[in-house]
Amino acid sequence: MVTRVLLVDDHEIMREGMCALLRKHTGFEIVGQAADGRRALELVTELAPDIVIMDIGMPNLNGIDATRQILSQNPKIKVMALSTHNEGTIVAKMIKAGATGYMLKESAFEELIDGLEVMMSGKTFLCSKISKVVFSDYVNIITNPKWADGDGLSSREREVLQLVAEGHTTKAIAQMLHLSPKTIDSHREHIMEKLSIRNIAGLTKYAIREGITTP
Repeated sequence: MVTRVLLVDDHEIMREGMCALLRKHTGFEIVGQAADGRRALELVTELAPDIVIMDIGMPNLNGIDATRQILSQNPKIKVMALSTHNEGTIVAKMIKAGATGYMLKESAFEELIDGLEVMMSGKTFLCSKISKVVFSDYVNIITNPKWADGDGLSSREREVLQLVAEGHTTKAIAQMLHLSPKTIDSHREHIMEKLSIRNIAGLTKYAIREGITTP
């Protein structure tokens, strides 16, 4: 049985490298590519892949929130995180979002094939370096279940926060999310209240630090 794969990464060179690798294996079929999480949501609905290989740091909608939304719509899909992030909180957030695999981009491409096969067998896969990170943070996760939950922002508020941090205007954000500018302003006010941050510069710093967006 052929495994249908959707590649999601904002770097075209990385996507092409993964395509070249996966095409060497008859067990995988690349059904589509996306450069950001928002486009990934559209393609998941359209193409129904078995596995999504998901970058984390992407514009418009990051991989953590995209994963959460994808799996809320179709929990049968498996998500493999493929990222440069190895911080414990980022890894934990991705796993809590529902990813069943996590690899660093610096890992060998051959390890990706092994990881995908492990995931399709119904198991979780973590590359060796990420396994060490998860183990070292195990005490944090056990003793404080909210350790990686962070700020209490809703999914929509996290979307708005990312777009604000990336410099989009209220009008542009409203068009992207199909909401009114007044609703976007309301979301931004709630975000600032929850985070106790009073300006856009502070929101931007927070979004970068938490992996919601990239510098």
